[in-house]
Formats: sequence, C-alpha cells, structure tokens
Amino acid sequence: MTAKQWIVGFLIVSMIFLLLFLQKAALKVLTPWLAPIIWDGTYDLRILNNQLKGKRIGLFVFAVKKYIRFLLPFLESAEQHFMVGYNVTYYAFTDNTAAVPKISLGAGRILNLLEVEADKRWQDISMKRMQILVNLTHDRLPKEVDYLVCADVDMVFNDHVGVEILGDLVATIHPGLFLAQRDEFTYDRNPESAAYIPYGEGDFYYMAAFYGGTVEEINKLSTFCHKGIVADKKKNIEAVWQEESHFNKYLFYNKPTKVLSPEYIWDTNLPNGDLVKKRRFLAVHKNHEEVRN
Repeated sequence: MTAKQWIVGFLIVSMIFLLLFLQKAALKVLTPWLAPIIWDGTYDLRILNNQLKGKRIGLFVFAVKKYIRFLLPFLESAEQHFMVGYNVTYYAFTDNTAAVPKISLGAGRILNLLEVEADKRWQDISMKRMQILVNLTHDRLPKEVDYLVCADVDMVFNDHVGVEILGDLVATIHPGLFLAQRDEFTYDRNPESAAYIPYGEGDFYYMAAFYGGTVEEINKLSTFCHKGIVADKKKNIEAVWQEESHFNKYLFYNKPTKVLSPEYIWDTNLPNGDLVKKRRFLAVHKNHEEVRN
C-alpha cells in the first residue's frame, strides 16, 4: 500500500467514525440531570421485570365525540403490546359509553368506561383532561394502581411497551423536535401566559400524547397544568398548544426522572425516521379537521 492509499484509507475510516459519532451524539441517552433517555438496547428488560414484578399499572385515555372511533383499535393494540403480563386497568373517559364496542381482555386486565361531558371546542376537550386527572389521581387511583400512563387515543401500540417506561415522572420527547435546537422548541412565548418559557431556556420539547409516573407525581403535574389553564382563562388567554404548553412548563421546573425517546411517539410522515429503529406507539393517519369538528 502506498502512502497516498494509506492516507485516503485513513480519511475514509475517520469520516465513517465521525459520522457514527455525530449520529450517536444526536441520539442522546442521558439528560443533563442524568436521567436515562430510553432507546431500544439501553435497558435490560429481565432486570426491570424482576424489579417491578407485581406493580399495578393504569392507562388513562380520553375518547369523546368522533375520537371514540379510535378507542377500539387503541385498546386492541394495547392488549397486544402494552405491559403484557402485568395487571393493567384502562381508564377510558368518553361521552358515549354505549358506542364503545366489546373487547376481549387478557387476565388481570380491566376496562373502566367513565362518562364525561364533551366540550364544544376540541381545544377545551384537550385541556379538560387535566381537570379530570386532578380528581382521578386524588380520589380513586391511589387505591387502585401504582403507576399511571396517559396516552392520546388516536394512536396505536405497534411494538413492545413495557416496564422500561415506568418511573416517578416520565415524559416523551416530541418526535418532530428531537433533533431541534432549544430556540426551535414550540413553547408558549407569551409572557402573560402561565405556560410562558422564554427563549434560551428549556431542555427538551415534550409531547403530551404519552407520559406517566406514580399517581402522586401525575397528581402534582395535572394540578399545576389545570391551575395554569384556569389562570390563563381569567386573562382571556389560551396557551399556544393548550395543555401541552402547561405540561412543558411544569417539566421545565420539575425534571422527569426518565425520558422516552421518539420510539414511544412516532408518525410515519415525519423526517429522520431512519434514526428511529423501533416505532412503538404510532399516530393514526386521519383528517384532523374532520375528527375535531
């Protein structure tokens, strides 16, 4: 091998290692406060199953108006992929329990259909979830479950989602912003809003479509968000992304003890899909305007 060939070979190998390093750097596995970011291969499920064996898990979902059409596929996919082998109680809030089709549940799995009145605006429906969570986590859930996971109904579980997601306070990085810089995060930038986060601040932008924690921690989170929503309404203000804006404000001050990667919320229409090898919880493609009206 000539000197020139050696140099070319060295440069090619160096470039490959640089690209691998940059890709790995983009896919962080640890937050600045040393909480784990969960990607496939970053945990040992056997150890976690031994540690969390016997824990009771709740799954909270909201399905009103036209969104009720998504409840059956959501539940069917959860039976296949969500916390398989664990006792799971579904808390499904809907304005039409009679319209929910029957579903066969596995051993130790319970479906609670709970009535809720639907607001006219989809934004108000979205924000109402926090008010309901406040009451649910204060009055009922402390006696029934150890951990609560909250999810959007217009999604389906597409791969294993197990106890690796459990922790005191767990949030999922927004799949459209996991490579974004801080000032690109879509926080509420209105100083008058209780959800306000100024430019130059923040760690990640979290999506309120999939999060969880202990019942006590979810009560604290939902109480903060509900109070912020009420305070904004008194000023005739609505945060840019409704309850998700207040959700991000809470997590700005109260760091999650575990962060989930975009594997746990994904949309096949998004770019950078080659970096997300597992698509565990997928958005259902739909006409947003049609289902919200």
